[in-house]
Amino acid sequence: MSEYKCIDSQQAAEMVNQGAAVADIRDAASYASGHITGAYNLSNDNLQDFLQQADPDQPLLVCCYHGISSQPAAQFLADKGFDEVYSINGGFEGWRVEQPTLCEQ
Repeated sequence: MSEYKCIDSQQAAEMVNQGAAVADIRDAASYASGHITGAYNLSNDNLQDFLQQADPDQPLLVCCYHGISSQPAAQFLADKGFDEVYSINGGFEGWRVEQPTLCEQ
């Protein structure tokens, strides 16, 4: 069984620039108001589609509001067979301050 790792926004930004996937587990309205460039808004409604379509061999970053909810979500995805899963410390709130050039609305 794989386990997720916690990383800071600088490490996460480097991974995003190298093609890592990003799953944003915040609600749709929060995601729409701003998110990490290229992030997929993952919810219970589209979880099965995501699991079927995502590449389990590609590094996967999980983002929430402050870096707390992303930890159990990251472990869940690791348990589902994703090899390299990371929770972003500080969540999107930290990301938007530390990595503003890698945000979209």
